[in-house]
Amino acid sequence: MGTGTEPARVGVGRELLDGLKGWRTVDIVVAAVVGAAVGVVFWLWGIAWEVTGPLFVLFPPAQAILYGVWLLPGVLGGLIIRRPGAALLTSIAAASVSALLGSKWGITVVLEGAMQGMLPELVFLLFLYRRWGMGVAVLAGMAAGISPALRDAIVYYAAWPLSHQLVYGALVLVSGALIAGVGGRLLTTSLARSGALAPFPSAKG
Repeated sequence: MGTGTEPARVGVGRELLDGLKGWRTVDIVVAAVVGAAVGVVFWLWGIAWEVTGPLFVLFPPAQAILYGVWLLPGVLGGLIIRRPGAALLTSIAAASVSALLGSKWGITVVLEGAMQGMLPELVFLLFLYRRWGMGVAVLAGMAAGISPALRDAIVYYAAWPLSHQLVYGALVLVSGALIAGVGGRLLTTSLARSGALAPFPSAKG
């Protein structure tokens, strides 16, 4: 016996499929351009990360409050283009440009970029690509931080005490929420008001 939810599920599935099929050339170009621009920022931010390191010598985990810049492209790409896969594509593009420019993390930055795009993509999917407000943006920014919060503790900071690792992870999430989430939402609104997003639904803010 069928249920009333089955037609709704079918409708949602078709809507998501239409979103994937509906990618336009302008969507792909903008994802690449946004990704490339942020990729250059990534490269510069890697230098800034090294330069600011001594400022946190008394408590190194506190530097994680600056991490959110690396989490921006997936959230921003999703908010601007508003199609399934936009967050993932934009984040991979940004990480790829950063790697080509000579990131000290090498090709692993592309793999991390994929994860930092996939996680906010799941948040947008959770809301069926229909909600793009500040709350969703903040959740997407926090989600993007889950991967580095876990991976960095294992790969780079395994020698730290657990308390330091937990503080670092929490600050990565906070930074993602503020810089990638709030920052990405405000940047999208600013671009919309300037008229730069005319080809996209995000032009309405």
